[in-house]
Amino acid sequence: MSTGMRRPHELDYDAIQRLFPPPPEYFETTFYEDPDTIARKQLLRLQDRAHRAWRVPFFRRRWEAAGFHPDQLRTLDDLGRAPTYTVDDIRASIAEHPPLGDYQGVGLTDARHEPMRLYVSGGTTGRSRPTLYTAWDREVGAITMARALYAEGVRPGDVVINAWAYSTHNGAHAFDEALYRWLNCVVITTGTGNVTSTRKQVQLAHEYQASAILTTGDYMLKMAETAVEMGLDPRTDFNIRALPGGHIGNGERVEEVWGVAPVQNYGFHEVQNVAIGCPRRNGQLHILEDCFVVQVVDAQTGEPVPDGTPGALVITEIYKTGSPQFRYNIMDLSFLYPPGRCECGSWLRRMGPFAGRGDNMVKLRGVNVWPEAIGEVISDVPGATGDFFCRAVRAGDRDEMIVMVAGDTPPEQFGAVAERVESRIKEAMGVRMTVEMVGPGELDTFTGMGSAAKLVRFRDERP
Repeated sequence: MSTGMRRPHELDYDAIQRLFPPPPEYFETTFYEDPDTIARKQLLRLQDRAHRAWRVPFFRRRWEAAGFHPDQLRTLDDLGRAPTYTVDDIRASIAEHPPLGDYQGVGLTDARHEPMRLYVSGGTTGRSRPTLYTAWDREVGAITMARALYAEGVRPGDVVINAWAYSTHNGAHAFDEALYRWLNCVVITTGTGNVTSTRKQVQLAHEYQASAILTTGDYMLKMAETAVEMGLDPRTDFNIRALPGGHIGNGERVEEVWGVAPVQNYGFHEVQNVAIGCPRRNGQLHILEDCFVVQVVDAQTGEPVPDGTPGALVITEIYKTGSPQFRYNIMDLSFLYPPGRCECGSWLRRMGPFAGRGDNMVKLRGVNVWPEAIGEVISDVPGATGDFFCRAVRAGDRDEMIVMVAGDTPPEQFGAVAERVESRIKEAMGVRMTVEMVGPGELDTFTGMGSAAKLVRFRDERP
């Protein structure tokens, strides 16, 4: 008896590859399209995406309040008519319509008819942000990731160590799907050092002569230290020629130790990969314009800024069939280069690399951390008052967060309280931080308690 259930292999893969060519075909065709062809393709996909989003309560409600209708999209410039939204609006949607919010476009019951994947953000600001991915969305997303990996030097047949955390976040899974399904690579899914020891990861990379390791810059330096302890030279005893990883961090030091320059790309939880590093390794990122329209606005006012001016990225995806993201102000900071042809020959719009956050989010060893969330984590730890202040510092080759916490126990008990707070933070946020206990009132000069209208909870002391 037919159930109406559709299996993954029933996807129209011919259509997917025609509309969104994977590598290497992408770099022989779409990557070099002229500006008029790019614009026509974007407008058609933008119009279709807007009409799909109109059926989603979250977008329709906001668009009607702003006087916007998809029929108003007659040119790409008309995209500015649609209102932006931020992660705060998504959180409000989740709070009002738990657990998925009303911004998805698909629901859990749709899995009866099409395979679905549910990924959620780390939840460091409170409730995690869920995103439902249809089978189509996962495949196109994997293609965009494969494009990035190919531009960074990964080739079919390569052995690749995937040392990202396999968790509820989609990052490690997106890398895996791209490597396995669209680049014919042999993937060794080690996960982080907490899952597979660093020594074992180094051994695997050496034994199988891996061509690439996917992880953060900090962990690459940790692996180099371990390799030296094992009597291995990172520059000569390995076959590493590609270090992809998005915001890998500390690139100059990594290149010095491994002899390979990391290459950045850019993406985030709700849409996967947005821009890839230029094959010429010039520090510029090419926006995948068959999948995205990228704008930059002032982080405070939301108004558009001129090309070359840093601001907050506003992302509209034009490839998905499930959860839409239409003028999402992600608050990541970057800038757009003026339109023109790159030295590599591509006409795709170029953006600068990720340059921080428009709010006070900190990316700590690959994990997004909001200092405000730390207060929620420690609020019920015995011995801690809930008063806190966070300092981001650079210690050696690692970014670290020092959390200063006011205690209400005798000072001789501060050590035990600090251990409890550190354990709770690690459990909740997935990243270890150093806790320093202080007496009541000692944080007032940092937070502005008694003198500031809004308390300050964070200071970035990194160079």
